[in-house]
Amino acid sequence: MRSHHQSAPPLALLIALSALGVLPFNMFVPSMPSIAREFETDFATINIAVGGYAVATAFTHLIAGALSDRFGRRLVLLAALAIFVIGSIGCYFAATIYIFLGFRLLQGSAVAGFAMSLAVIRDTAGERMLSQIGYVSSAYAIAPMVGPTVGGLLASWLGWRANFAAFAILGACAIALVLRYLPETNRRRSTSMMQQFRGYGQLLISARFWAYACCMAFTIGTLYVFISGAPAVAVQTTQISTTMVGIYLGLVPAGFMIGSFAAARYGARLTPLQLIVFGRLLTCAGLLIGGALAALQINHPLAFFGPCVCIGLGNGLTMPAANSRVLSVYAGLSGTALGLASSITTAGAGAIAFFAGLFIEVSNARAYVVAAMLTTSLLSLAAAALIVRLEQRGAVPLE
Repeated sequence: MRSHHQSAPPLALLIALSALGVLPFNMFVPSMPSIAREFETDFATINIAVGGYAVATAFTHLIAGALSDRFGRRLVLLAALAIFVIGSIGCYFAATIYIFLGFRLLQGSAVAGFAMSLAVIRDTAGERMLSQIGYVSSAYAIAPMVGPTVGGLLASWLGWRANFAAFAILGACAIALVLRYLPETNRRRSTSMMQQFRGYGQLLISARFWAYACCMAFTIGTLYVFISGAPAVAVQTTQISTTMVGIYLGLVPAGFMIGSFAAARYGARLTPLQLIVFGRLLTCAGLLIGGALAALQINHPLAFFGPCVCIGLGNGLTMPAANSRVLSVYAGLSGTALGLASSITTAGAGAIAFFAGLFIEVSNARAYVVAAMLTTSLLSLAAAALIVRLEQRGAVPLE
């Protein structure tokens, strides 16, 4: 076991890389009106900076894992961070909206910080893998909570371009830290990219892989429905200030952070399957309570936002456990499996939020949002039940 830990980098570095992987998603959001005014464009165009970034992160997930199985975690991470720094500098100096959006897409490579952190943990943590993934995942929740506040302050003091200067500096610091403290941890690299392409085929015909991927997609899909639908519910609920809306919206990420810490704390006592199922049951129970309160026409904001805390708690328990199993079950394809599962999760959750949004209006927001979230959470529970069944059958893992 000693050799398994000798090349392990500091956990604090992996947590920081995970936070950097998600921070660019929304830290600049308070500056979007200023960016639209400076480039004299409409909000729909500038919103590509958010939607396009999400697509770029899905693509990064898809290829970074496979590349790291072939060329190593460290090299892929350094390349991704270098692309992120270039994208950040390009956004800072952009003279037109199209140049800005083009370089903004390059910033999506930052998500490799999260993906490679999980892969490194898989390589080095041994029996502590689930606990360490829980701590890293908590950073994935904290960063989006504090990012808009920090970005808004930077923009108010120094202008919107200051956000992208900060990204460039953070990326450069990350490169320096990786060069200094993160050794190569992948000791079982594949011999060719063709082997990785065949790995995609193996994964795509694996029932167990699809069970995990669907569980993760529906789990995050529930969160995306909340994020997209909760503001409409807040509008429907009278006498609620903008400040309180922000506080209520922050309850779910706070729940995710607590759930991730719980997964890290009790990861050695409970199996990943137990955490996955318990997380799904907790989310379903909370949303059933939310549905009952809506049916009883109890209209206090906490009647909606309170039960939704269970979305964060449940996701915080489920996602670290699911990620750890995807990394473990497909030992010879750990990076490839994680990348493909993360890409499916991102794309699937985005599609769920999009289709749910087609039916949500201010007049029916609460009922439709609760119904959509309950539907996706029940589907994630069904996928979790399928995972348990397939694991109990003892299918041979892909090597």
